[in-house]
Amino acid sequence: MNSLTNIFSDLDTATSYEWIETNGLGGFASSTVIGLNTRRYHGLLTAATKPPVGRVVMLSKLEETLVIDGRRYELSANQYPGVVHPKGFEFQTGFRRDPFPVFKYSVEGITFEKSVFMVQGENTTVVQYELFGERQESIKLEIRPLIAFRDYHSTTHENSALNRELEISHNRIKIQPYNDIAPLHFIHDDAELNGDALWYRNFQYRVEQERGLDFAEDLFSPFGLTFDLSHNSRPRITASTKPQNGKPVERSRPATSQTSSLIDSLRNAADQFIVSRDGGNTVIAGYHWFSDWGRDTMIALPGLLLVNGKHEIARSVLLEFAKHVDKGMLPNRFPDAGETPEYNTVDATLWFFEAVRSLVQYSGDYEFVRTNLYDVLTDIVAWHVRGTRYNIHVDADGLLESGVPGVQLTWMDAKVGDWVITPRHGKPVEIQGLWYNALRVMQDFASRFGDERRANEFSAMAQVAEKSFNRLFWNEDAQCLFDVVNGDFSDASIRPNQVLAISLTHSMISKDRARKILAVVDRELLTPRGLRTLSPTDPHYRGRYEGDGRARDSVYHQGTVWPWLMGPYFSAYEKAFGSEAVRRVGSAWLGIFQEHLNEACLGQVSEIFDGNAPHASRGCVAQAWSVSELLRACLESVYTEQSQMALAVT
Repeated sequence: MNSLTNIFSDLDTATSYEWIETNGLGGFASSTVIGLNTRRYHGLLTAATKPPVGRVVMLSKLEETLVIDGRRYELSANQYPGVVHPKGFEFQTGFRRDPFPVFKYSVEGITFEKSVFMVQGENTTVVQYELFGERQESIKLEIRPLIAFRDYHSTTHENSALNRELEISHNRIKIQPYNDIAPLHFIHDDAELNGDALWYRNFQYRVEQERGLDFAEDLFSPFGLTFDLSHNSRPRITASTKPQNGKPVERSRPATSQTSSLIDSLRNAADQFIVSRDGGNTVIAGYHWFSDWGRDTMIALPGLLLVNGKHEIARSVLLEFAKHVDKGMLPNRFPDAGETPEYNTVDATLWFFEAVRSLVQYSGDYEFVRTNLYDVLTDIVAWHVRGTRYNIHVDADGLLESGVPGVQLTWMDAKVGDWVITPRHGKPVEIQGLWYNALRVMQDFASRFGDERRANEFSAMAQVAEKSFNRLFWNEDAQCLFDVVNGDFSDASIRPNQVLAISLTHSMISKDRARKILAVVDRELLTPRGLRTLSPTDPHYRGRYEGDGRARDSVYHQGTVWPWLMGPYFSAYEKAFGSEAVRRVGSAWLGIFQEHLNEACLGQVSEIFDGNAPHASRGCVAQAWSVSELLRACLESVYTEQSQMALAVT
């Protein structure tokens, strides 16, 4: 359980802690632990109108005032130009995830709590209040919803086009400010309605300002509600895109234990990324702003689903992506507005093979692969042999070549205008590892399915690739691997991509070389928060990720730390040094890292961190492959069954 006290007097500290609650559709509720929105993505109901995309910030927040015998105490907090008003956090005494966000206040000796939760499978947020203890005074709670009704990447401003009309039926209120956005339905516990409508102007979102993005917004309040807490000490208000039948919505997940282990925490975090798409399932790459990406989904699938026994969902995800394979390529991204998927990646397709391999490792369901995926996978290999988009093709040396000017194809994919920051054209090291792994996976499938001709072909191709790889990629001077080989040019940048070439199930690297590589990685790239993307000794290294979009994108893979890389790191370490060694090293590192789950976005793992100490968290507040690879590493490499039991009581 993530619980905070004694931080609310320091505004900067309090707003550095965030929370997120998701609904299994791609929608979410999120804010800081004092309810002061610092991002345009913060809000109590961001609905996925075309799951998992089409996300619209509908309900931004609720303005709340506790009235005790006429004395008014405002519990909200907003940033306006040069001032925070009101300062409800001055009455706040605690925040916890239980597992839902719970805010605790103390006013005139009265203890008051607010909880926020979302209904799974619905664009519905429920906010419940509770007054503890009996008091003789008149105690009322006034609430004003503030609505935005805009795309979650944008901001809204006062305008005359907004429809203020309310449809009221007893304790139900419906509003549809704009015809092109679905209406919002409120249901409340018999509150007194105030129909006065107001604009609240010039909210400031500090994080967006720091990121060089739109950071000012006006919000509309269509009505006010007053609850008499003397008669109802547990009122609630529900906001939903669907009409409610009036029955109370109950919380559906159990509270987390104060003795929850790291593994339990990561499992809870993992569930937030699994969402629906077209009747099947997919994976949200990260909150707040990513949708479902092919690369992220395939990397994250083993840790999010398979190690947790969610085999049926994993099959659904694989089938959904298999439907969209085109010219031997998996889509890299399903655009937010639902246009044609984008196929601008060389590695997402290759990670698909590893995800399928992991499925049979955990489920043994070779028949599912034979019936649904084997033909797709063999066709992918054929396309790569003869060539597909972006010059992706098998070269004469058996290695996979790719790249065209102006396009970024590997996971190091940052781009500013026409400037590809890390183009990596030619033969990137991890792509060769993924290609070899895919060929060996296909050799195994072909043999099991009685397709001996193809099994022999895949084996022969893998042997050619292995021989060429070890001849071309070993950097004798640095005692590690080149990052990219492109004709006569070999990129000697010290990057973590070489770890992937060791960690995959089928690797071309000997144990001796693996140990030498990891010695370099430990010296140059390893930090308490993950692996750096570039050695600090490199002249292109940048140790801080900050500034506007251009500044941030230009350093995205130039030293920034990525925690997801620790999954491959531990797998590689186990191959090089054995099970006992990885358990010793892994448990020590994870013990240090565990504190991160109680900072930044509580209970979640950030996308990236600064390369320089103290390695501040950056990027998305919750990233699927960050969570999944740490969880996979915990269960596959680091913790034995006995040590997992011990973790549960620490």
